[in-house]
Amino acid sequence: MLVTAIEARPVRSLDQVRVELEPGIVSVVGANGVGKTNLVESLYFALTGRSFRTSDRRDLIPFGGSLARAEASVRDEDGLERRLLASISRTDGRRHLLDGSPADPATLARNRPPVAVFAPDRLSLVKGPPAERRAHLDGFAAARWPARTELRKRYGQALAQRNALLSRLAAGYGASGDLDVWDAGLADAAAPLVAARDEAIAELSGPFAGAAAELGLEGGASLEYAPRAAGSAEEIRAGLEERREQDIRMGRSSWGPHLDELKLATAGRSLRRYGSQGQQRAALLALLFAEREVLLAARRVTPLLLLDDVMSELDPGRRERLVGRLDDGGQALITAADEQSLPAAALRSVVRMPMPPALPSAAAA
Repeated sequence: MLVTAIEARPVRSLDQVRVELEPGIVSVVGANGVGKTNLVESLYFALTGRSFRTSDRRDLIPFGGSLARAEASVRDEDGLERRLLASISRTDGRRHLLDGSPADPATLARNRPPVAVFAPDRLSLVKGPPAERRAHLDGFAAARWPARTELRKRYGQALAQRNALLSRLAAGYGASGDLDVWDAGLADAAAPLVAARDEAIAELSGPFAGAAAELGLEGGASLEYAPRAAGSAEEIRAGLEERREQDIRMGRSSWGPHLDELKLATAGRSLRRYGSQGQQRAALLALLFAEREVLLAARRVTPLLLLDDVMSELDPGRRERLVGRLDDGGQALITAADEQSLPAAALRSVVRMPMPPALPSAAAA
C-alpha cells in the first residue's frame, strides 16, 4: 500500500500544495523555514487525522484562517486508489473521510499504510511517560495483527466502567461485591491486550538490537515489556480481587495493563533515565526500523516511515546505513536542508521546496 500524492489546502504555511510521491525513498529538500516539516505533518494528518507535533489540531490552521485540510491518495496492492481527507475547522470541528464519506477509525486504518514518524519532538516516546510507549506499542500490534485493532479500545472502555464504580464505592455508595462483574470484564479485556504486547516485543527485540547497533548504541540495546498484570483472564481477575479494598480507597484501578511499561535500554541502563540526547535519538530510530522490518517480513502492508531532520546528528557512515535500511522495501519520506547531507540512494526521488502552488482540483473545490 503506497501513498501516491499529498495535498495541503492549506496546512500551516502551505497553501494549495500538491506533491506526487514515488515508491521507495522520497527526499524533501529545502532551507529551514520553507515548510518541509509542514508537508510531512500534512501527510500524517491526512492519513491519521492527527498531528505528530501537537495535540490540538487547530494549530494546523494557518494564522488568520479558519480551516486546515490535507488529502492523501493511497494505492493498494490491487491498484485500487483511495483518498483520505482530514480537516479541522474553527467552526465545524474535525472530519476524517474516506473517498468523500465518513468512516470509522478501523476502516480508515485498513485503507492506509501503517505510518511511523521520527522527529525531534518525538523523543518523548523514549524519554517521556510510559503512556506514550504503551499507545505506540498498541498501534504497532494493530498494524501487525489487524484482528487485534480493537484490543486497546476494549480495555479502555472496561477500565473506565470499573473506575466509575470504584469512584462511587469510594464515596460510600454501593457494595464491594458490585465489582465482581466489572472485574471479570476488565480481566477478559486485559488478557488479550497483554498477550498482544508480549508477542509484539518478542518480534521486535531482535530487529531493535540489530538496528541500534548499526546506529551506534554500544553495549547491546534491548527492549523489554514490563506488564503489571500478566497471565490468563482468571489470574488477572484474581489479582484485581486481591487489590479490591486498596482500589476502593483510591477510587481507581491500581493494577492492570494501563500501567504497563516498555523499557528501552543500552548496556543495561535505562535510556529514559540515563540516555543522552544522541542515544535517545538512535533508540527511537532503531525502534521505528525494527517495526518496519517486522511489518515487511510479515508482508501485511507496506509501512510508511516519515523522517524529519534525521540526518543532522548522524555522521556520514550512519547516514549510509540508515538509507541502506530504507532501500530494501517500503516507502519513506526524509527531510533535509541540503542534498549534500543525503546519500546517493536517497536522491533518486527529490522534492525541492518551496514549491509553486498547485492548481485547485475538483476534489478541493
